[in-house]
Amino acid sequence: MNRFGRRVVPAILVVAVVGLALVWFLRRGGGGSQSGFRTVAVKRGDLVASISATGVVEPEEVVDVGAQVAGKIVAFGKDLADRPVDYGSRIEEGTVLAKIDDSLYAADVAQSQAQVAQAQASLQRSEADLGQLHAKLYQTERDWNRARKLGPSDALSQSDYDGALSAYQVAQANLAVGKAAVTQGRAGVSQAEANLRRAQQNLDYCTIRSPVRGVIIDRRVNIGQTVVASLNAPSLFLIAKDLRRMQVWVAVNEADIGSIHPGQAVSFTVDAFPGEVFQGEVGKVRLNATMTQNVVTYTVEVITDNSSGKLLPYLTANAKFMVDERRDVLLVPNAALRYTPSPDRVVEGSRGNVVAAGGSGAVTSTGAAREKGGSAQGQGTLWVAQKEKVRPIPVEVGLTDGSDTEVRGDGLKEGLQVVLGEQRKDDVAPGAGGSPFTPKIFRGSGPPAGR
Repeated sequence: MNRFGRRVVPAILVVAVVGLALVWFLRRGGGGSQSGFRTVAVKRGDLVASISATGVVEPEEVVDVGAQVAGKIVAFGKDLADRPVDYGSRIEEGTVLAKIDDSLYAADVAQSQAQVAQAQASLQRSEADLGQLHAKLYQTERDWNRARKLGPSDALSQSDYDGALSAYQVAQANLAVGKAAVTQGRAGVSQAEANLRRAQQNLDYCTIRSPVRGVIIDRRVNIGQTVVASLNAPSLFLIAKDLRRMQVWVAVNEADIGSIHPGQAVSFTVDAFPGEVFQGEVGKVRLNATMTQNVVTYTVEVITDNSSGKLLPYLTANAKFMVDERRDVLLVPNAALRYTPSPDRVVEGSRGNVVAAGGSGAVTSTGAAREKGGSAQGQGTLWVAQKEKVRPIPVEVGLTDGSDTEVRGDGLKEGLQVVLGEQRKDDVAPGAGGSPFTPKIFRGSGPPAGR
């Protein structure tokens, strides 16, 4: 560095230090104490009160496809793109989804078919036997009729007479047995045919077909895996019928459920598309509430259109239920209604205008503050700086969204500066020295605006 630079740089540093010290001294007022206020302007705008909650995107209607028979998965079917059925496959009603090893069930079918044939043969034999018994009865009946005409006499002994009667009666009994055998044979055929139908149905169950048209959301088996159907049918595939319409299952706190009703407008976002807001409406409120750590929540079904195909099943959704709204009203931050000045900072003679010190407008509840019926929430107080003191302005407090609140009252107008809190500049203890770089502490009864 040359001689000129060595002289200029120290001079600049000295001037800067002196300037900072002068600014610090002037702000301290020569060692005195001054107070200022943090203020914000009353603004005019629109306000929407909403209830925030979290939910999960779900298909509107899903079908869980299971298996009714046990066996090993040997193959998958083909989807509409002629590819093996897998996650995301589009299928039609009746599409083959999978095939289970059917060797045992095919053997059962063959056995049942043999039993049907055997039962039919037995029936035919019984029917033939019945024909013989009819002929036998006809013959014994004729013999009995002749014996009855002759009666016991010299031409017909008593034993022959009794023998003819007995033969006729035995023939009648045998005919009844023959008829019963035919009936039994027919029942045997019916039973065998029923067994065949059952075996055939079990064989058909080895081919898993889609009951609906839709999209495969979940495939829960692999080739070679054995499924066991016992008391509960094992789940193989989960199919969504139509992904163009989706639902959002939102868990809503019991404190807010009274403001939810079918047809209510809902907006929501998903992390997959952070810059896009999706619209929907409440479909139904389920009555089967759940309790977790003494917190009761209800599941609300929100219906939304997914024609774009952007929404995927099971995305996490951050939903807002539109409870009420105001257009073109005066708004102030909630912190302005929470501010409470010390008595010595209030303009003399105006203390009587204070409504419930600190105001009553910051009304919040789980997720968002709500207003019902359009009436004011209550009375509150705003404060306006007047030199080193403040004067109150009583206001009616209306709808709030948890950050800003609707206010009405005499003397209120757009652009009016209202106090949020006090900012002291003499936060250094006497005799302790100080520095212009020491952070200044915000003092006031309420947090900064928007908190």
